[in-house]
Amino acid sequence: MVNTLDSEGATVSSFDMGRSEPVPDRTETGKEHFEVLDGLRGTAAILVVLFHIQGITVTWVGEKVILHHAPLAVDFFFALSGFVMGYAYDDRWKKMSVGQFLTLRLIRLHPLVILGVTMGLVSYLFDPFKGSLQNVPLETLLGVFVLGLLLLPAGPLPNRWTDTHPFNGPCWSLLQEYIGNIAYALVLRHLSARVLGGIAIVAGIVLTACALSIGTLDQGSSFETLWMAQIRLYFPFVTGLWLYRLRDRLPRFRLGWLPLSVIMTAAMLVPIIPESDGVKWNGFYEALCVILLFPAIIIAGQHSNAGRGMLGLCKASGRISYPLYITHFPILYVWMNYVANCHPTSRQLLAYGLATIPVTLLVAWAGLVFWDEPIRSRLRSAMRARR
Repeated sequence: MVNTLDSEGATVSSFDMGRSEPVPDRTETGKEHFEVLDGLRGTAAILVVLFHIQGITVTWVGEKVILHHAPLAVDFFFALSGFVMGYAYDDRWKKMSVGQFLTLRLIRLHPLVILGVTMGLVSYLFDPFKGSLQNVPLETLLGVFVLGLLLLPAGPLPNRWTDTHPFNGPCWSLLQEYIGNIAYALVLRHLSARVLGGIAIVAGIVLTACALSIGTLDQGSSFETLWMAQIRLYFPFVTGLWLYRLRDRLPRFRLGWLPLSVIMTAAMLVPIIPESDGVKWNGFYEALCVILLFPAIIIAGQHSNAGRGMLGLCKASGRISYPLYITHFPILYVWMNYVANCHPTSRQLLAYGLATIPVTLLVAWAGLVFWDEPIRSRLRSAMRARR
């Protein structure tokens, strides 16, 4: 029998004794994981990483970017998070305080935040291709580092655009995840499905209006667009929780992990849609993905089986999704400086860009196995010992 860690760090069985095929994991409270949804989280994370690698390779020239809409994976993460919040915690509040809930979420999320920010500091200091672009006083870097460890925005640094989290850009979305978790603990868990649906409708209208105004939802990571971070959080997170509350009344259609991954990938591959007659159709398309497509994928995913021979892949994909998302950017900062400052040939760009993919996967796996899972296991054990 092989053991893994569930979404809250509890040890669960991945294989039954005497069987060679993996079986669905169970949480500490005995609930089965939604293995297809776990696998789709991994699909979304991989699409984001490929988008960043390929975008840097072509220096973000619009017509050369392939996965134009991959940043919407963040909105998909928010929707999954809302759904999983309801599934994992709605029935536990009689025995759990708000403080205990927030502690559990910190244990689940923050060890990798610390690792990712530390990698970002190391990347900023020792990037061999940075030239003179990143000469910043050490005390300034330490201040940004401390704020990063707390997941708080810090002033922009040279050669890091105007990102709110300059040592690890994707941390902006983790901050929103924390805000969503706090909102769930204090307010959303008390609301009925009808009220949640009403909030989702209003949030969807606001999201669509902003998308039509800007022409894209790929906003929220910089200080100039920080206001969009909350707007991108509200609709998918509340809708995910609402879908969980309505799960028994929703249509039951099944497609499996692979077909749903293909659908998600195809949506990300749609070219940028040009403005026409004053309408920014690209923004409208991205809003439709978030408002209609992603909820439909979650509905299908919760009822679907992984498919023959796919369960192990779903489990592995879901397991590495968060480590991959939160550790890949410090590596890609180095790739960015190499592309910008070393003037590689087309053959070098292709070879080294492809090589970056297994490097990010290997780093994510090492961060999971040697950092995240051991720390979460110890913290969970210490938390149980205090009860």
